[in-house]
Amino acid sequence: MKKTNHLPLFSSYEFDPKFYDELFDKDNELRSIYKTLFDIFGTFSVDEFNRLNKQAKDSFFNLGITFQVYGEKEVKEQIFPFDLFPRIINNKEWSTIEKGVLQRSKALNHFLWDIYHDQKIIKQGIVPLDLINSSVNFLPEMKGLNPPGNIYNHISGTDLIKHSDGKYYVLEDNIRCPSGVSYVVGNRNAVKHALFGVFNQYNTHTVVDYGSKLLETMESVKPQGVDAPVCVIITPGVYNSAYYEHSFLAKEMGIVLVEGRDLFVENGFVYMRTIYGPEKVDVIYRRVDDLFIDPLVFRKDSLLGVPGLFSVYQKGNVTLVNAPGTGVADDKAVYTYMPEIIKYYLDEDPILSNVQTYHCSREKEMSFVLENIDKLVIKPVDESGGYGISIGNKLTKAEIEVVKKTIKAEPRKYIAQPIMSLSTHPTYIDDQESFESRHVDLRTFTLLGKDDNDFVLKGGLSRVALKKGNLVVNSSQGGGSKDTWVLKK
Repeated sequence: MKKTNHLPLFSSYEFDPKFYDELFDKDNELRSIYKTLFDIFGTFSVDEFNRLNKQAKDSFFNLGITFQVYGEKEVKEQIFPFDLFPRIINNKEWSTIEKGVLQRSKALNHFLWDIYHDQKIIKQGIVPLDLINSSVNFLPEMKGLNPPGNIYNHISGTDLIKHSDGKYYVLEDNIRCPSGVSYVVGNRNAVKHALFGVFNQYNTHTVVDYGSKLLETMESVKPQGVDAPVCVIITPGVYNSAYYEHSFLAKEMGIVLVEGRDLFVENGFVYMRTIYGPEKVDVIYRRVDDLFIDPLVFRKDSLLGVPGLFSVYQKGNVTLVNAPGTGVADDKAVYTYMPEIIKYYLDEDPILSNVQTYHCSREKEMSFVLENIDKLVIKPVDESGGYGISIGNKLTKAEIEVVKKTIKAEPRKYIAQPIMSLSTHPTYIDDQESFESRHVDLRTFTLLGKDDNDFVLKGGLSRVALKKGNLVVNSSQGGGSKDTWVLKK
């Protein structure tokens, strides 16, 4: 561990040279991109910074920027943990990230079209049929359907880590209902409010245009024959963990936030109940999972969806964003084929590399995993939010045996990856009244619209593992976040 005795707020800051520290290099020298920021933070006393930190937290509380954690016995609503020291990414580095995540999103969209139509990638032996048929997120009902603009994954969230070699790697793709963009905007607003003078020292890309870009994307995939589409967001309701985000995005776009009970189907179209009478709805950004969107087709016990919605979608009279069935492409087992998928559909090499991944359905790979669990991270292929993850070097011998039995019982359900060296970043720890290094990742947000109406948000959500040494950054697992500054030059 290396100690840095520079300033009061950083008096206890130390980092492990085994990891890429984003503030200091291995020689304990401050990275030039952070010099101005570091010098300004050096002017704060501990009391002054605590006041600013409390101010930022109070603003999150007053704005209702919260999320819900589902425990074994209860559901807790919490203010989203937020750190005032931003992460900075230079323009050159960001250019690679942006091109890489857009490449992946486009390749996954081609993949989705193919597997729900001709399945050429399967017939040519590049991706095995069993991989698709055994995915719990593959929807046979989507076969042959042609969504407007041929777009399936209108919204993608790509999770990246910066490894000890200083390069970015893709940890996973999220294209069902990727969350977190509201916190990106919330973080930016909090930093600008608390540290306006600091923010103005850097020429940073905006992130507050996401709502307008998302609305453009939704309107670009309107049903045929519609001139001025009516767009809505459908939410499972106030008890959903991401409800704040649903309401935030509706407000940002100036559209209505609805629940399933607010919509109904009549004569092959979807209508919204309003105080002025029924209003036809053309585009629905759904934050309701596939199997709950229509009880007439999927789960009959669902109270969250709209009876008859899928039949309207099949007729092309409403657009669903993202399309049902996209989850098959963010299956972590499909992730292992991403280099081949990119090459097959785009005839390009991947710009961003995958993390080495072992799929337990392959006999040799499962044997390797079972013999090396203590050196690996085990993940279920269809979970999100950090749930179900086992980090090998944190497990007892008894726990390792339990994981082995779990894998053997359902090998298709699990992948394994090396325990990657996530980069570290200064994060303010309230109990210590000082900055300490904590592991971070980055979730980027990509929009795909009709006629190449594409957009990558120049920022993203830097998630922080607030517990010392922890590698799981998800908010549902006790993680926080920080503002991400992408420099214009």
